[in-house]
Amino acid sequence: MKQFGTLILGIVLGAAGTLLLISRVPLDDRADKIAAATQPAAAPSVTVATAGNPAVTAPPAAPAAATAAAPEADSAHEVPAGSLPAVGAAMTGIGSTAAAGSGAALLIPVAGVKLTQIADTYTQPRGTERMHEALDIPAPLGTPVYAVVDGKIAKLFTSKPGGLTIYQFDPAEKYSYYYAHLDHYATTLKEGQQVKRGDLIGYVGTTGNANPSAPHLHFAMFELGPEKNWWQGKPVNPYPLLAHQ
Repeated sequence: MKQFGTLILGIVLGAAGTLLLISRVPLDDRADKIAAATQPAAAPSVTVATAGNPAVTAPPAAPAAATAAAPEADSAHEVPAGSLPAVGAAMTGIGSTAAAGSGAALLIPVAGVKLTQIADTYTQPRGTERMHEALDIPAPLGTPVYAVVDGKIAKLFTSKPGGLTIYQFDPAEKYSYYYAHLDHYATTLKEGQQVKRGDLIGYVGTTGNANPSAPHLHFAMFELGPEKNWWQGKPVNPYPLLAHQ
């Protein structure tokens, strides 16, 4: 009987040891999983891509000039009285960076100004509903203003926002170039006159809604429609088309 009891005790103790060994496996496994879950996650890598300019071959990017407070509160471009209200629709959309097929570079229209002194103000907001869709080129009062391309003086116009203005067509009458806030025109300038790139057409001023203490040329460009209306067209950013001087 004593030997039998010893055998039973050995079996019981062996079974208990086996159960204890088995129970440790999932506990250790769970501990490993818990430890792995509490390790801090590695920071994700970030890849920065730069976009190319698919529009035109432009001059090398230059540091933007310091831009003062917006010199005009409203658009310098104005529809003449009695005409169709087309500018509101045509001039408020986002224009292309440069007109497809426009090709030729533009002369900087203000005497003595270099590209590095011009800020691309085309996309600057004006109010809450529209972009500037033009370049403001600061210069002293009375600085000469030149035609940016060959072409024709389509209209000499005075408006409340733009003051003394000039609309010039290119020879093919595909594009119109708009010069605003002029102090006065060149002495012999008249509508219908043919001009060459670099011809004197006016002088920098502060007419219209320009800030009297910040004379500048408001310069814009737009693609004409089939009607060839001097006040109407699709806005184009002229900045990439400006040539070095």
